Amino acid sequence: MDETCSLFTDAQQLAGEAETVERECTRAAADLIHARQTVLPKRLLAPGPDADQLQALLGVAAAAPDHGQLLPWRFVIVPRSERASLAEVFAQALRERDATATPEQLDQAREKAHRAPLLLLVVVDGVRGDQAVDLSERILSAGCAVQNMLLMATAMGYGSALTSGKALGSQALRQRFDLAAGEQALCFLSVGTVAARRPARTRPTVADYCSTLGPAPAHTP
Repeated sequence: MDETCSLFTDAQQLAGEAETVERECTRAAADLIHARQTVLPKRLLAPGPDADQLQALLGVAAAAPDHGQLLPWRFVIVPRSERASLAEVFAQALRERDATATPEQLDQAREKAHRAPLLLLVVVDGVRGDQAVDLSERILSAGCAVQNMLLMATAMGYGSALTSGKALGSQALRQRFDLAAGEQALCFLSVGTVAARRPARTRPTVADYCSTLGPAPAHTP
């Protein structure tokens, strides 16, 4: 009898410890998610992630939901050695949409390529695999992959940002990144050490973005 009581007590203790660990993990996950904030690329300096950290960042993208296991997205790392060529792509993209762009405006476009120690282009494929999986699902999957990476960067102590812009749709950028006919450049992802961080913005409350479906309206015969 004493042995049975002891086993029962041990089981209760283990269950209590497991519950405590679960609460702590839940709190840590929530804290990490709420700690993430956008830090503009111009405020992201070296050092950036090392080789092992980069693999860890890319690795968590694989946990994103992927309907049909299409892998409809990919990432292209832009190393420092290719930032100058990307800068010219940005300048050419500006010329494509504004033939009157000034030298100063072209230099401003070029400068964006040199920000942040880690820079990746996020590419979505709208035609790969099962055509029943529409583009919105593919973009959603890419967004989940990117969010995983942003959270991992935050956990590592780095700042991060997503940037877009009209250059993403330019012919110059498509050619430089060798995008296939069904692919589109979704955004750039930047990661680095935070030089200056703005105060955290006020987050929306749950009531701002969540509602409950009400009863269906009565149908009149």
